[in-house]
Amino acid sequence: MSWIYEITLQGPAGAAAALGDWFAGGPRDALAKLPGLVSLDTYVGSGGTAGDPYNNDGHGPSMIIVAEFTSRAALAAAIGDIAAAIGPLPNHVSATGAAMERLYYPVAGGREPAPLEAPLSYVVRYRRPAEDEEAFRANYIATHPVTQGEMPNIRAVMCYLPLDDLRHPHFADANYLIGNEVVFDSIEHLSTSMQSPVREELRRHYREFPPFSGAVTHFAMQRTRHAG
Repeated sequence: MSWIYEITLQGPAGAAAALGDWFAGGPRDALAKLPGLVSLDTYVGSGGTAGDPYNNDGHGPSMIIVAEFTSRAALAAAIGDIAAAIGPLPNHVSATGAAMERLYYPVAGGREPAPLEAPLSYVVRYRRPAEDEEAFRANYIATHPVTQGEMPNIRAVMCYLPLDDLRHPHFADANYLIGNEVVFDSIEHLSTSMQSPVREELRRHYREFPPFSGAVTHFAMQRTRHAG
């Protein structure tokens, strides 16, 4: 497991390039110097289609920033400094924030959780409400990650659990119920997996989830590591 803070930036279409310059011009180096930081990643649109037969959520976030810390305590201590490192946002850009526990799972028959190394992620976020949040998360974790680990070309599987007591007023709350991320070497490998029988099995799980009514988003995104 690891402990992360996720900042999701949303701007006009085509804002990713300008946000990349903004991030490199200040927030990147400030975040990289935070005590207890393990890694610092950004995610931007992959420029390709995931080929998901059930979901096409259109224009995704302009950028996602993920800062990983050595412990829950280190993350908690860094929350205010994260906000200061981000500072004022560029014009016409909004942000949500979420502190989360990140859980890793085995893939392709392995016994140990697979690390986050490959650069192409299918980033999925479920938002509240659910009739019983704990029951929903327990069902999701019991069924989805183990099956996702059987997808063709899969390199890593992760789930994200929100830490509601570590909210910060600088960022609007992302209001997550649970997050998920499956990781591949390329958009082509992701698209192949989306056409596999495993994808159909995952859809069956979705139909059997405990009741929830929040939005679910799915975006293919390219990850870049800046520190760690």
